[in-house]
Amino acid sequence: MKVAAAMTSLSRPPRPWYREPWPWLLMAGPLVVIVAALFTAWLAVSSSDGLVAEDYYRKGLAAGETLARSRRAEELGIVAGLRLVSDEVRIRLDAAGQDVAARPRGLIVTLSHPTRAGIDQQAELKPEDGVYVGRLRLPAAGHWLIVVEDDTRSWRLMGSVLLPAAGELQIGRQTGDVRG
Repeated sequence: MKVAAAMTSLSRPPRPWYREPWPWLLMAGPLVVIVAALFTAWLAVSSSDGLVAEDYYRKGLAAGETLARSRRAEELGIVAGLRLVSDEVRIRLDAAGQDVAARPRGLIVTLSHPTRAGIDQQAELKPEDGVYVGRLRLPAAGHWLIVVEDDTRSWRLMGSVLLPAAGELQIGRQTGDVRG
């Protein structure tokens, strides 16, 4: 009887390859890799890289000018006392050996995130009762870079701050750090 069963299985024609499970199982791995590669390529093309500036060459050339403006602020001994309260920015400006009348007509404050350019903010501040006041939406908590410039962009102060901050923060004194 065993001989008859063996004969019937040999006499049956073989199944086509697409009816067998092994070829499909072996093709599944490369197919998954191809789909993942196509998705990754679509993702790379459709999304932008916020860390790369489109005008990187011009910004590189302007780096020397930016450093010169920072040195100019050091030479003038400019120190900025910064207060961030709800949506208002108040900056008290002190300059070693400078007359109060030589103060700028306005300040430009830029608050930028070190890695996410899409949430950067800029505000123009006008003098009001001895301090410069302007509106700036207080950003999310975390590490932020802050740049304070005069309205003619002849000097600039730069520092980093950890938000939320209580009290007055100080930028300047040749270190570029923010002190609170």
